[in-house]
Amino acid sequence: MIRIAASILSADFARLGEEVKAVTEAGVDWIHLDVMDGHFVPNLTIGPDVVRAVRRHTPLPLDTHLMIEHPERFVEAFAEAGSDYISIHVEVVADVLSVLQRIRELGKHPAVVVNPETPFERAVPFLEHADMLLIMSVHPGFAAQAFIQSTLHKIRSAAEFRARHGLAFLIEVDGGIKVHNAAQVAAAGADVLVSGSGIFATTDYAATIMQMRRQAELAARKAQWT
Repeated sequence: MIRIAASILSADFARLGEEVKAVTEAGVDWIHLDVMDGHFVPNLTIGPDVVRAVRRHTPLPLDTHLMIEHPERFVEAFAEAGSDYISIHVEVVADVLSVLQRIRELGKHPAVVVNPETPFERAVPFLEHADMLLIMSVHPGFAAQAFIQSTLHKIRSAAEFRARHGLAFLIEVDGGIKVHNAAQVAAAGADVLVSGSGIFATTDYAATIMQMRRQAELAARKAQWT
């Protein structure tokens, strides 16, 4: 089953509640929230209060991606705000396992993230303890970047590793995903496709989501991972 996650980084923040409700009604599966601190990545975005506000406008799972230094200081606040999945970067956390365990103790789904230049192997020690691996297919920090084609190899490596070891973590891919490339990302082994401008920059959210899902699911069925 392919899940489509709408990244609100590309939404109209002046109408954020309406935008979240619109993509929910248009058939998206998750809402993806990018949290940036201006240190780990060169941008500032949202905090727990925005997550809490979004929670009021949708029943869908909230997928919170922490692009911040010292995420261990903030996971409880984001969990209390209504996040369902909380993702942390292997590049910035000293003790990844302990943070994943804390997220699970809070009743949430822990996830690990690797940047485009980070080898998949950096995530391997933690995949038994994570419910999801998030593979960045753009350099984190800004919306509307182009998909980095070389990350397809990393997606395939993750899917092969999961199958070989009998694990069940989801593979999420974030960055530059649009209707025209959703199929190749799904065929490589992705389960969750994060799309920001690929949805919010279109005029018909429902049609875009339906087309993205149809192409991704067809490609996934043809691939060996399903």
